[in-house]
Amino acid sequence: MRDDPKTLVSTEWLAAHLNDPDLRILDASLHMAATGRDARAEYEAAHIPGARFFDIDAISDSRSELPHMAPPPELFVSRLRAMGIGDGHQVVVYDNADIHSAARVWWLFRLMGKTDVAVLDGGFAKWQAEGREVEDMAPITRDRHMTVQRQAGLVRDVTQVAAASKLGDHQIIDARSPSRFRGDEPEPRPGLRAGHIPGARNVPFATLYNPDGTMKEPDALRAAFEAAGVDLDRPAITTCGSGITAATLALALERIGKRDWSLYDGSWTEWGSYPDLKIATGDA
Repeated sequence: MRDDPKTLVSTEWLAAHLNDPDLRILDASLHMAATGRDARAEYEAAHIPGARFFDIDAISDSRSELPHMAPPPELFVSRLRAMGIGDGHQVVVYDNADIHSAARVWWLFRLMGKTDVAVLDGGFAKWQAEGREVEDMAPITRDRHMTVQRQAGLVRDVTQVAAASKLGDHQIIDARSPSRFRGDEPEPRPGLRAGHIPGARNVPFATLYNPDGTMKEPDALRAAFEAAGVDLDRPAITTCGSGITAATLALALERIGKRDWSLYDGSWTEWGSYPDLKIATGDA
C-alpha cells in the first residue's frame, strides 16, 4: 500500500511518525447498539499512544432527529480545539469497529475543509496484532487555533438525492448489505421501509476490505465498483444506513482518484422513513 497522509496510512507509517510534534491521533470507534460494546471504555482501557477519543455521536448535530448527522462547523471547531487539534496538524484517525467508523471522521474533516487527515489502514486491531505500543492514559491537551471552511459539495440532503435519483445524472452507491439493499431483510431501525433508492448500485462496504481489515488496493477497489455496475463517469453520491459506512465508499472513491463524490448524510434512516419517496426492491 502506498501511504498517503490525505487518505490512508499504514501502521508502519504511523509508528515512524508517532513522535512528530504536529501529529494528532484520534480513536473514532463507534459500535452499533446490538454489539453491546462501549467504544469509550475500550479507548480508556487501551489506545495508541497520544490518541484522543472522537465521540461521533457527541460531535454531531443535536438539532436533528437523525443519528450522528454532521455537526455545525462551530461545534466541530470547539470540540476539536478542546482536544488540542487545530491548524497545521496532520491527523490520523483509527477505529476498532466492525463498521470502520474512522472513515466517517475522515469525511467530517474533509467536509470542514481539512485535508491533512488520513485513516489508519487496518485500524487498532492491526496495530495490536503487530505488538505495537498502547497506553491507557489520555494525553494532556492544549487549545490550538482552528479555522474551517465547510465544503458544501461533499454532502447531499434528501431533496438533492431525490433529484439525482429522478434525473439519473449522478450514480448513487449504497454501502449496505445485499439483503438490506434488495429489501429481503427488515431494517435494524424500526419504522423504516425496506429496499433502496431507485437507480442505486450496491457496493457493500465490507467487500472493500481485506480479511485483516486493511483496505484493498486501488485496482481492486475500482474492480469492485465496476462489478456492481457503478458508472464511474458520473458524479457519485454514497449512502448507507445512517451515513457511517457510506464514508468507506467515499474514501475508496478518493483512493482510486475519483474526486466528484458526495455523501448522503441522512441515508436510508431518512429516505426509508418518508412514505412519499419512491423505493426499489430486488437487485439493482
